[in-house]
Amino acid sequence: MPIVTLTTDFGADIYAAVMKGVILGINPRAVVVDITHSVHPQSVEEGAFLTQAAWPYFPQGSIHIAVVDPGVGTERRALALANSSGIFVGPDNGVLSAALLQGARPDEAGPVPVPQGLRAVALTNPAYFRHLVSATFHGRDIFAPVAAHLSLGVPLGEMGEPVEALYALPPFRARRLADGSLVGRVVHIDSFGNLVTDVLGEDLPGDRIAAEIAGRRVRGLSRAYQGGPEILALVGSSGYLEVAVRNGSAAALLGVGLGAAVTVYGAS
Repeated sequence: MPIVTLTTDFGADIYAAVMKGVILGINPRAVVVDITHSVHPQSVEEGAFLTQAAWPYFPQGSIHIAVVDPGVGTERRALALANSSGIFVGPDNGVLSAALLQGARPDEAGPVPVPQGLRAVALTNPAYFRHLVSATFHGRDIFAPVAAHLSLGVPLGEMGEPVEALYALPPFRARRLADGSLVGRVVHIDSFGNLVTDVLGEDLPGDRIAAEIAGRRVRGLSRAYQGGPEILALVGSSGYLEVAVRNGSAAALLGVGLGAAVTVYGAS
């Protein structure tokens, strides 16, 4: 059975359900899986992070739609990308960076050449769109029908012309300073209020660390959400450093949101 996943910032509104209806109307055998519809509104970076965190757990050949699209209706392109594991469909605003290996992504957000091993086409063939196409809902009228037709086996090349470059975000990896400290930021806040940063666990200097965020210092690395002081740091299931509060919300307690700075350094 073909699998189509959805990642959006649509929340509890009807939009995600409408996209599912379009997909199933074209391919009733499709298996539609929600990754999340709780991306913070217009947070392209968070949408890319969550798509990147989720897609490796799906079978090869799955189709992943990511719609965090503040530029819907503008001149931004609609794309479909294919790597060795699946197909990614969405706007050309960086949310599809999840399809690229970390090393193929730029130091700063911007256009990059399509890397080797990735196919990219602009979605320009209206034969695979809904009619008429709304200027404000490309998720329904372009991305969902394109993904549904791809799930039926329509070749990627039928969707439009190849592109040579696409807009990509930097890797989710904190910057290391000359003194060895790591300077990162919050890239996701989960439903528990845990602050997920772009500090990779593999980059930490061991368990003896200190993390500073919102004027608070967290010492040491805990193994579990219940395994430390009230405010704790741990490497979560995605492999990134998180700041959490035992039985509570770190986001609420610290009063921080997406993009909040975090600094991590070795501590004696």
